[in-house]
Amino acid sequence: MNFGKAESPAPAAYVANSWLATASADFRISVRPRNLLYLRFEYRGIRMRCSVCGSTEFRSHDVLWEQLISDWQLAPDEVKYVNDQQGKSCNTCKANLRSIALADAIRSYFRTSLTLEEMNSETIFGEAEILEINEAGSLTTFLKSAPRYHFGAYPALDMHAIPYATGSLDLLVHSDTLEHIENPVHALQECHRVLKPSGALAFTVPIIVGRLSRNRSGLPRSYHGNASSMPDDFMVHTEFGADAWTYAMQAGFSYLELHSVGYPAGIAMLARKRAEA
Repeated sequence: MNFGKAESPAPAAYVANSWLATASADFRISVRPRNLLYLRFEYRGIRMRCSVCGSTEFRSHDVLWEQLISDWQLAPDEVKYVNDQQGKSCNTCKANLRSIALADAIRSYFRTSLTLEEMNSETIFGEAEILEINEAGSLTTFLKSAPRYHFGAYPALDMHAIPYATGSLDLLVHSDTLEHIENPVHALQECHRVLKPSGALAFTVPIIVGRLSRNRSGLPRSYHGNASSMPDDFMVHTEFGADAWTYAMQAGFSYLELHSVGYPAGIAMLARKRAEA
């Protein structure tokens, strides 16, 4: 697919103020919390290759509806990239851009350039203890082949009290779940607690990049689906914006990567727990 010519990346020192306006290229920003002026910017140029299965063929359809657009006060350009985030998908494995960005975060944790499909046949997962909370789209098919894969469905799994021992997991994965949690920082603290030293959390939340996050307390109830048939557990508590990454830092993570596919449509985070001294 041809998405036009990419602009040159900004110098690293300028990224802190400019990354929201960068062209729709795939890039990664890494943040060290003790030195917030240090950002590692990896520019990859524009590409559209599925990191789940390797396909380069995609299709698109709109997923937003008028009520949600109104509830979230989305501008036309925001409607377009949110539709791309959820509705542009790989022809072969059906992963959308959100899931592909999440796959990139998982691949980064395992330090591999293989697709998730290839990782299955190469035993890359090894003995890593992996917990997936809710199905991360089409990624579940590949994750569950890991020898030490665990699954928990929200809301049966309480993200304020994750039923795993402290320091027991290597990798925790969840996708577009945190916005439904009343206290997202506390839920992220629970994710941090159950991870081993140097373990990581790979996750996505719907992000509107041109604004800051807001709590929907006091606003009309909003759901990702038919409000008449959705339980309160799926009500949206937080609309995440450009500061979404700070929630992981508040929860105690020491290092964060942002993975983008078709920016600003697909954005995933990989938050790492500090290694023991």
